[in-house]
Amino acid sequence: MDLAVVILAGGKATRMGGGDKPLKVLKGVPILSHVLARVARQGRALVLNANGDAHRFAPFGLPVVADAESDFPGPLAGILAGLDWAASQGITGDVLSVPGDCPFIPHDLAERLEAARQQAGLPLACAGSGGWTHPVIGLWPVSLREDLRAAMAGGERKIDRFTARFGCATAEWPVEPFDPFFNVNTPEELVEAEHLAALVGGPAKP
Repeated sequence: MDLAVVILAGGKATRMGGGDKPLKVLKGVPILSHVLARVARQGRALVLNANGDAHRFAPFGLPVVADAESDFPGPLAGILAGLDWAASQGITGDVLSVPGDCPFIPHDLAERLEAARQQAGLPLACAGSGGWTHPVIGLWPVSLREDLRAAMAGGERKIDRFTARFGCATAEWPVEPFDPFFNVNTPEELVEAEHLAALVGGPAKP
């Protein structure tokens, strides 16, 4: 797959009390380290979407791109920034979008999403678990970036409303023994993630 990965970390983290959720420590390492261990592959281009001073992420050695629009317009802006970055790197295939606060992302996420959209004959795919879809966790053709840019310029902010224009398949995962798309939004969920990490194994390392 001609694939780039954008890790979305452009939100305000208000429910966490501010700061960067991907930098919160889980089992001794930042959550972002867990995410990287699960999406990094040889030959994959990775980029981090984050706003503000990029230096705080310097230890990870990733390129950092800000939202394509200012004022924190939501994850679509980060996805567009990732698509634009991928195009600037000569990537013409797809961008896999994942949140920077999901430490248990499946290792086979991209492959399962690709299989789902191929089977459905649709250009887009997102993850699902426990009867819920996770539209921010998806596979995006780089060729759709101008459509997304135009939609955002027209005020679009909802991912699933945008993807419905083209068709989006869903790849389902079980939620037992844990939901692989559990995300850490609050201090209480960070505590819960510590318990869940015991089911997943030791601290992930990229």
